[in-house]
Amino acid sequence: MARATFRFYAELNDFLPPRRRGVPFEHAFHGRPAVKDVIESLGVPHTEVDLVLADGESVGFSWPLRDGARVSVYPVFEALDIGPLARVRPAPLREVRFVLDGHLGRLARHLRMLGFDARWWPDAGDEELAAVSAGEGRVLLTRDQGLLKRRVVTHGYWVRATDPRRQLTEVVRRLDLARAVAPFRRCLRCNAPLEPVAPEAVADRVPPAVRARHRAFRRCPPCGRVYWAGSHHRRMAQLVAELLAECAPGAR
Repeated sequence: MARATFRFYAELNDFLPPRRRGVPFEHAFHGRPAVKDVIESLGVPHTEVDLVLADGESVGFSWPLRDGARVSVYPVFEALDIGPLARVRPAPLREVRFVLDGHLGRLARHLRMLGFDARWWPDAGDEELAAVSAGEGRVLLTRDQGLLKRRVVTHGYWVRATDPRRQLTEVVRRLDLARAVAPFRRCLRCNAPLEPVAPEAVADRVPPAVRARHRAFRRCPPCGRVYWAGSHHRRMAQLVAELLAECAPGAR
């Protein structure tokens, strides 16, 4: 039986058992499997990997693993320039859009609050989520590691945190989204872009006391929901300010 030595770096170790984290370990295999298949068999989704080195040379996911190889696997890089090396992931998406699994409804709402296009529905199946991610060029956010191993998924992220507020900070930091935040431009309920609307056009949908205090309104064209800068808006604005402070350069 052939054997290769693997080492995974940084947050890729989250997917490994404790005894394999941050250290080289041997893995036995048969034949000449593609390195991608072996990496996923060890528990790491391919969507989390950006660079694979085999005996010091960058290789693609289809590289056939050979006996005695030493394989180093790195996560998606943010600050480190690996320009001359061969990334195994497709080119970054020009526009960051999301699709989230059924367990991440509150995270989807938070992302919409920040202005991101975030598709979510509670009864979404794995096959449907993977198809939407691939077909619409959306980053798949999920707590299901197996979902990210589907071949059709090219851009995805396994959300580590379980608390929705911490999930939001994690995603914004990990995907470097702070500079793209444009809050209060999407419907929290259905994800559609909001449009400005005259107060008289929504008079039948807004309480008289609100119309007396506010002149700026936005409406969601598909569902008709009306938004204004009330107390709930101020609480959300505070959340956005706290998030951006947490994700600022140098913040921990």
